Amino acid sequence: MSVAGVVVREDGRVLTIRRADNGTWEPPGGVLELTEAPEDGVRREVFEETGLKVQVERLTGVYKNTTRGIVALVFLCAVEGGHERLSDESTAVEWLTRDEIADRMGEVFAIRVLDALEESAVHVRSHDGRKVTATAF
Repeated sequence: MSVAGVVVREDGRVLTIRRADNGTWEPPGGVLELTEAPEDGVRREVFEETGLKVQVERLTGVYKNTTRGIVALVFLCAVEGGHERLSDESTAVEWLTRDEIADRMGEVFAIRVLDALEESAVHVRSHDGRKVTATAF
């Protein structure tokens, strides 16, 4: 299981990273450790990849990659402290607008961010790694 944090600033911009391993733009996140609670994993992953400490506000979506069998939990977060920095996992850290998210991110990551920005119920979606294939709620 993996987790990701959609961290939103007061001006509405969203924290994103350019991954070091494949160059794609994504919200910060990664695989949970075996004994780790999802909220703790989000805080750890965001800090490791960006240097920012966050408060987890709420679960916004559950996304299953049907090709790889991975389930990702996405949480809306707010910055509590820290300073932006790069890591071994990120080659860039930027705050993007909604339009920039749609332009830079692949569909399966952009939808996670855009879902998190809505004030609605938790979204449940499936994808094949490239395209969203099923939606619920």
